[in-house]
Amino acid sequence: DLSIGIMNLISIEEHLFFTLQKTKNKNYLDLLNEVRLMRTELMRGIVKDPEGEIWCISKHLLSSSMRVMEVGTKELKKGNKKEAANLFEKSYKLYSLFWALNLSKNGKVKSSNKDIKFIDEKGTAKGTASVFAKLGDIVNKALDCCRE
Repeated sequence: DLSIGIMNLISIEEHLFFTLQKTKNKNYLDLLNEVRLMRTELMRGIVKDPEGEIWCISKHLLSSSMRVMEVGTKELKKGNKKEAANLFEKSYKLYSLFWALNLSKNGKVKSSNKDIKFIDEKGTAKGTASVFAKLGDIVNKALDCCRE
């Protein structure tokens, strides 16, 4: 739930920025700063001890996920279910990457374009999945916003 809240705070920052530019009302600058400070504080609860550019990457993965999701909802409203589903899938991939970076102990994620092979106890291949599919499965298992 916190990550979705952070996504929305990033969107609020964007809207305050554009409102400031459109209206030239400097009060929006103060509001933008307050929202940014809150978002930064809340992000520290998830993005711990970031190395390199992980902090910024995390923020941009969340904001990109939210924006692509919003474009998907607009496509859905227009009746373009196939395009909406495609955009929702991309949004979830970005969200899964965010968690892959922030659930790992050292912040490092091994990347590979190859499919991941699933092996049973006997060493027999049970199937394959893309890296994104595997990340999505991990996120589904690790995060359940409906669990109290």
